[in-house]
Amino acid sequence: MRDAAALVADHLRVDTLVILESTTYPGTTEELLATTLAEGSGLAPGTDFLVGYSPERIDPGNTQYGLHNTPKIVSGIDEPSLAAVTAFFGTFVEQTVPVSGPGEAELAKIIENTFRHVNIALVNEIAMFAHDLGVDAAEAIEAAATKPFGFMRFTPGPGVGGHCLPIDPTYLSWRVKQHLGESFRFIELANDVNDHMPAYVVRRAQAILNWERKPVNGAHVVVLGLSYKPNVGDLRESPGIAIVEQLLALGAQVTAVDPYAEVVDVPLGVTLRSEASAPLLASSDLIVLVTDHADFDYDELSHLTDLPVLDTRGRLDPKLDHVERL
Repeated sequence: MRDAAALVADHLRVDTLVILESTTYPGTTEELLATTLAEGSGLAPGTDFLVGYSPERIDPGNTQYGLHNTPKIVSGIDEPSLAAVTAFFGTFVEQTVPVSGPGEAELAKIIENTFRHVNIALVNEIAMFAHDLGVDAAEAIEAAATKPFGFMRFTPGPGVGGHCLPIDPTYLSWRVKQHLGESFRFIELANDVNDHMPAYVVRRAQAILNWERKPVNGAHVVVLGLSYKPNVGDLRESPGIAIVEQLLALGAQVTAVDPYAEVVDVPLGVTLRSEASAPLLASSDLIVLVTDHADFDYDELSHLTDLPVLDTRGRLDPKLDHVERL
């Protein structure tokens, strides 16, 4: 962002509006963006040019909500900047949500991401303990979700990926530590739980293979999905990458099936396929569903009764003898 601001500063003119959308810690727009623009251009923010912050709310793969129909938080370093930001986004976004300043808008975005991060960590830890207690966490979550108030449904998974959850909340944690000398314990705890989920998935995979009287070393493991969320090819911080790397380190032969992934993004030693063919699945010792792409045939997986399946996304019936859920 600093480099981009310096580049923009070289071309900045009077009455220009500059808007930051990247998720960041409270204070960035005014302390870093506006200052960098001013230093590079010789112009004064709020006098010669306008500056605002409006966090992105794009959800790749979401067919219901896109840029135009997702409310857009808008802010400015002063009233003219706020008016300009609101007018700009108002030309193509159905609803704008003005707030009093960039700090509030920056914090709002991190609250959104941290809310998801913390609640995913909560259900992930519940899923681990529930498994050890012999209780079906997925069924319990579904039952809890019937409450029409005071509850929001989150589901366990193999970890979190992308940028919004494993990285963005840490901006706030860093800012709190830097300015206040305090620890943001919820974020740090969520990081700890979610960061260790890939290792937990691998331990569960080991346990399944051990039950089948097979060592991990030399076993053929087919991993379905590598991206951090369904139906996209984004592998940034994906738990799928950590899972296949740990399986490789234990000596497993790993084939990953992901129709959206690129070979250059896949760890060395992993064979990448775009389709989960019947011969490929039949050749495996264990199938691990990591990312539940719509392309996968879940009915077929349900009928592979002679092959163990570790389902980290809750897409298969856990009552099937060959299926284990997290």
